[in-house]
Amino acid sequence: MKDSFGREINYLRISITDRCNLRCRYCMPEGIQQVHMHEILSYEEILEIAKAAASLGITKIKVTGGEPLVRLGCADLVKRLKEIPGIEQVTMTTNGILLKQNLPALKEAGIDAINVSLDTLKPEVFRMITGSDRLQEVKAGIETSVSGGIRTKVNTVLQTGVNDGEWKDLVRLSKDLPIDVRFIEMMPIGYGKKYPPVSNEDLKKQIEAEFGPIEEDHRVHGNGPAEYVRLSGFAGSIGFIGAIHGKFCSSCNRIRLTSMGKLKPCLCYGDTVDLRSILRDQNDHQEGLKQAIAEAITEKPQAHCFEQLNRITEEQEMIEIGG
Repeated sequence: MKDSFGREINYLRISITDRCNLRCRYCMPEGIQQVHMHEILSYEEILEIAKAAASLGITKIKVTGGEPLVRLGCADLVKRLKEIPGIEQVTMTTNGILLKQNLPALKEAGIDAINVSLDTLKPEVFRMITGSDRLQEVKAGIETSVSGGIRTKVNTVLQTGVNDGEWKDLVRLSKDLPIDVRFIEMMPIGYGKKYPPVSNEDLKKQIEAEFGPIEEDHRVHGNGPAEYVRLSGFAGSIGFIGAIHGKFCSSCNRIRLTSMGKLKPCLCYGDTVDLRSILRDQNDHQEGLKQAIAEAITEKPQAHCFEQLNRITEEQEMIEIGG
């Protein structure tokens, strides 16, 4: 389905939980209140929404959280999403801690790709950012995913004065492993507003100065807005998602569903469409869902305003919205 600006909206990100086993300071710092489980969509409700979305042209689904693997039955949900007519691809974003033990079930379910969030390779910095000492489990999850033949990406958010000096080591992850390392500029949502973004344009110049000429990589790597480059002798690629310095709204193809059933046309704004109330208060779920999803797509804004903090109307934390 096309929005009012002619963009084909075919990608739905579904947050299945607001729970997480880390406390990354720009996403879910200590003190954030979690909602009661009865406020979270059940798997059956998620599947109903996905079926309605598929009937409107959604073909790709990303399962996110919180941390999706802390919710029991996540792999079975992936399998059932894959079985919906029209759904061509189901992928996942995870912090990687529970990935190694869950990978066999995810492979059996037919997961198409996995993104692992990893901001540092230093245990002391990992502890500072996440409040946890589980870096080795994340690294083991990445290695298991790659060796298992799953298309794997690493998502990194650089923070000034925290991990911005680690970009060389993070880039080197893609030298011997066939993974994409993607640098995502800090998005000014919730606590993210407190951290100035590291410019991907500056980073790209530094990478070229350190590793030699970069070559634009126009192959399809996924469903998002990342721009990719290749480095000579590297098995994988390097991606850049410039939320601030590389506005990509003209090609945006996504909508987001929060764990509480709110459909968000744009991450930047607080406007949502309540799908949970349709599921729980109306009899004809599918028709009501289709109408509401179509409305959200039609009302999708032309562009975000991350570069103008005073115009951002989203007041929730990232953990409440979904990664």
